[in-house]
Amino acid sequence: MSDEVQSFTNVWDAIADTPEEAANLRARADLILAVGSRLTEFGWSQTTAARNLGITQPRVSDLICGKISKFSLDTLVNLAARVGLRTQLVITADADAPHPVGSGS
Repeated sequence: MSDEVQSFTNVWDAIADTPEEAANLRARADLILAVGSRLTEFGWSQTTAARNLGITQPRVSDLICGKISKFSLDTLVNLAARVGLRTQLVITADADAPHPVGSGS
């Protein structure tokens, strides 16, 4: 066993197998937090939230408990829209990202 210590920029980089998976986890986490905050802001019970979101109460519980693996990015974007949140995608290049192989340059 190695005593090497790894350092990560954020928790998603630490638990994800690939940078793509980490990016997806980050986006889903941001959406779960935003939708959960909105439900709190509205003061909705889980039953009311379920009715207004068009999902079951156990799904609302999963959302509030942050069970990220139970929600796709697509589902979370839809739930955000149902509580009046507008989703914007911001795309930036990582400074240390490798150039693609076979880019022709």
